[in-house]
Amino acid sequence: MRFPGPPLPIDPLLPDLVAALAARGMAVLQAPPGAGKTTRVPLALLDNTPGRIVMLEPRRLAARAAAERLAETLGEPVGQRVGYRIRGEAKVSKATRIEVVTEGILTRMLQSDPSLDGIGAVIFDEFHERSLNADLGLALVLESRGALREDLRLVVMSATLDAAPVAALLGGAPLLTAEGRAYPVETRWLDAPLPPKARLPEAVADLTLRALAETEGGMLVFLPGEGEIRRVAALLAPRLAPGVALQPLYGAMDFALQRAALAPLTSGRKLVLATAIAETSLTIPDIRVVVDAGQARRARFDPNSGMARLVTERVSLAEAEQRRGRGGRVAEGICYRLWTRGQEGALQAFAPPEIETADLAGLALELALWGSADLAFLTPPPPGPMAEARVLLQELGALDGAGRITGHGRAMAALPLHPRLAHMLLSAGKGAAPLAALIADRDPLQGAPADLALRLKAIDDPKGYQRDHSYPLRREALERIRVEAKRLARMAPGDQGLDPAEMAALAYPDRIGLRRKGEAPRYLLSGGKGAVFDAADPLAQTRLIVATDLDGDSREARIRQALPIPESALRALFPGQIRWHDLCEWSAREGRVLARSREMLGALVLAERHWEAPAEARARAALEGLRALGLGAMSPAARRLQARVELLRAEGEDLPDLSDAGILARGEAILLPFLTKVRNAEDLKALDLTEALRQALDWEQQQRLDRLAPAHFVTPLDRRVPIDYSGGQPEIAVRLQEMFGVTEHPAIGPKRLPLKVTLLSPGQRPVQVTTDLPGFWDTSYADVRKDMRGQYPRHPWPENPREADPTLRAKPRK
Repeated sequence: MRFPGPPLPIDPLLPDLVAALAARGMAVLQAPPGAGKTTRVPLALLDNTPGRIVMLEPRRLAARAAAERLAETLGEPVGQRVGYRIRGEAKVSKATRIEVVTEGILTRMLQSDPSLDGIGAVIFDEFHERSLNADLGLALVLESRGALREDLRLVVMSATLDAAPVAALLGGAPLLTAEGRAYPVETRWLDAPLPPKARLPEAVADLTLRALAETEGGMLVFLPGEGEIRRVAALLAPRLAPGVALQPLYGAMDFALQRAALAPLTSGRKLVLATAIAETSLTIPDIRVVVDAGQARRARFDPNSGMARLVTERVSLAEAEQRRGRGGRVAEGICYRLWTRGQEGALQAFAPPEIETADLAGLALELALWGSADLAFLTPPPPGPMAEARVLLQELGALDGAGRITGHGRAMAALPLHPRLAHMLLSAGKGAAPLAALIADRDPLQGAPADLALRLKAIDDPKGYQRDHSYPLRREALERIRVEAKRLARMAPGDQGLDPAEMAALAYPDRIGLRRKGEAPRYLLSGGKGAVFDAADPLAQTRLIVATDLDGDSREARIRQALPIPESALRALFPGQIRWHDLCEWSAREGRVLARSREMLGALVLAERHWEAPAEARARAALEGLRALGLGAMSPAARRLQARVELLRAEGEDLPDLSDAGILARGEAILLPFLTKVRNAEDLKALDLTEALRQALDWEQQQRLDRLAPAHFVTPLDRRVPIDYSGGQPEIAVRLQEMFGVTEHPAIGPKRLPLKVTLLSPGQRPVQVTTDLPGFWDTSYADVRKDMRGQYPRHPWPENPREADPTLRAKPRK
């Protein structure tokens, strides 16, 4: 096909692409922004592809714009040979050969007809953005092509992605690379980092005004979201020179306003404030200057909290380069970056693919509907979030106990909603359509408290809302929600007569909140996580709520939108999930065993009463307390037994581990029978575990312990003296005269470890410590004898203690 207008950098590569598809059926095309891949490749395939060509775009604005450019090239209106389909809107006809769709549309097409009958080629445009739907769509197309449609042609196009892994995923498909057509772009960084307390809108506005003063031509300013765009626009508007046309550009705008931002100006200077929507998939004419705030807004899912949130992050180096390249499309350009050159080294190379960070409930539902999770993903779904997603789907009734999709799950997958909202719409009926549309879109109120009832009133009666309330309306969002609500109502079954709080509880059964005791408005959610209201919020004193929007903080999420719900409504909605649970546990706060029977919905306790727990349950609760408090209060006798065992274990004897950690690890086997009468921490402190530890040894081990590490030393007078094993070396304390006649030092254990003997005076004071009693007799005894005879003259102090009889008696008085 011959193309009107000047040639584009992609043109020389098009014959190679057509040949590669004819030979292999698949190809990967890497071309920088501005090369012309979006507007040339579908048309190049038109004459040699049987059936329709479907091209995927990551955003609705990009899909519309691409269809218009393709149709304009053919000299036709959109809806003839080139059409588009996006959520809620389609312009196609029987004559349509090229259909530009958003990525979710392809998934619906594949689920309805896995063979893609009548489609000859599928093109994935801007695949480098690595959206979740694009990854899923590619995996489904590859499986369909391998099993059903070997003739289906597949092209994956990317601007910045490392394309080699994609080519490998496609079985070694040809990798074609085109050069871009770009003019040099000078990069200007900040001289010093922004102060820590600097506000982004003010910093961007100041840098934009500087860039306007230093440059000529259209300017594109990248900001993370609509809120920042509005704030920067408000700061710039009164300071702009005449002739500068300020135009916002973000995905939620009305399409007519989006088209105006993309259209060239007949006079004056264009200043476009845009989100990442303008990075790659759209061409804005006349742009010669770029101002990059260096931030992007992404969805992040936390599997620990089960919540997704939008976070503002630093851009990746690839994104920064994409943005910079926008300044060199028509002439030499300049890019101003809101960071220093030194800070650039800290940027990550690429943004993570959405499949690694997003809520995977929708993906899990699509895979269950497809019938297989074993697909060829460029990045496999992370196991943890996928497991969390499947648990949620089972709770919503979309999957059965074996993980297979149910009839309800099939109906949910057919709706253009998150599985939570799809379940709500199917269960509650048409009346839930406004709430579903509201939750799925952005907040239509600015600065309003959390109560969703305010938003629903604004949707139902905008004039009445404005009469009664002062919170500003986002009119574009409100109108979009009203239109979407009407569309969803047509897909829903009959109205079940539920109020909005009951509907929300169906969608968020894990986010029903019960206010905790205390002054702060803190809540325990039915899924087990914590949440908190702003203290000034009107709902902060409500006992039960349903939280529909949380900031995703893993420790304690902040509640941004919610509805109050009465307990009676929960009992009517979840009769099968509200059950009585007998619970016997250790209360660390009260320091005692608590036995209660609790009526629970998930983690929430709706009612509580006393329960007379059986002895085993109380013992297990006491064991929890013992593990929490530790064994620091163990009796001296138990400590001696413990030390004896540890001594023999250190010498290689095969005995069980009776260290504190070993005892607690085997607590169920060792301790439970001795804990049945424990009620509180005082009982635990008074507990003597000597017999429990002894019974942890079998009969043979007990005999070996008593033989090799006896509890007592038997003196020559047959008196039993306890052996202290706590100091590392066993020791005893005994009266010196009681050891008369002993000629061999006492020793224990398989290695005959000598006892440390403390010899005492008749007054029980130490006079000598020795591990060699015969050596003491031969050396130091004479000096000790001399001292002792003076202090204790009535006691015997023989010259030869080896041959003397042991005694504890003194000489009788005359």
